[in-house]
Amino acid sequence: MHLIVGFPPGGPTDLAARLIGQWLSERLGQPFVIENRPGAGTNIAIEAVVRAPPDGYTLLLVGTSAAIGASLYENLNFNFIRDIAPVGSTMREPNVLEVHPSVPAATLPEFIAYAKANPGKLTMASGGTGSSPHLCGELFKMMAGVNLLTVPYRGSAPALIDVLSGQVQVYFDVITTSIEYIRTGRLRALGMTTATRSQALPDVPAIAELLPGYEASTWHGIGAPRNTPLEIIEELNKEINDVLADPKFRARVLDLGGTVLAGSPIEFANFIAEETDKWAKVVKFAGIKPT
Repeated sequence: MHLIVGFPPGGPTDLAARLIGQWLSERLGQPFVIENRPGAGTNIAIEAVVRAPPDGYTLLLVGTSAAIGASLYENLNFNFIRDIAPVGSTMREPNVLEVHPSVPAATLPEFIAYAKANPGKLTMASGGTGSSPHLCGELFKMMAGVNLLTVPYRGSAPALIDVLSGQVQVYFDVITTSIEYIRTGRLRALGMTTATRSQALPDVPAIAELLPGYEASTWHGIGAPRNTPLEIIEELNKEINDVLADPKFRARVLDLGGTVLAGSPIEFANFIAEETDKWAKVVKFAGIKPT
């Protein structure tokens, strides 16, 4: 079975794919091949699955970027909502507002004050135009009234490398890929993007504590080509939810800073629709265009 991922190896989406792929492989008794097809805001990966046979053997690692891209990109050869059948959600992780230690701000209020006093001076890494880190940052800029200079990358992994080196100063990374760097002091965490604090970093405040109403996260799930038989989707959904119920899997996800996100195909479809509507408003407000 092939699980197509729209980002390069090493980033949070790739990590999520390999984690669920490993567990599903063990349950189903056959290998899951993770195929990384980055580019165009995950549209290359999505189109590959749209055009695949609807037999359950080619699946898509669906994520936040797919919901964002539905309003960001025009004239696509597919309609994500119509052409990808939701199979099941898998996990959800907060993004974390993190800075290189060279940034002279130890708290979120200090960071906002410094950014306002130095408009355009701080550089903010983006894991690609329309990616979750990008939109989390744009939502923050909109609500905090700050001007951060966005620096786009082709994925979260190369963006994180430059933040760690100090080439770029600010990043709204997914917690799973940054948590060890935060714990060891190589990055400074200032705020969580979810409405409440994370169990993994309980001392880091939620951004919403200072900016009421701010809420964002990175989420993942599995999708299949349109017209995949319902019995295949239901069987895959059952296997996914059985994995998510396993205490060892849940503990692994929690250790990475995330939470499991179980549900039916219909519940996942409704969730995707809500996320698509939410991010369409941010894309419009920020005037974001594909690069």
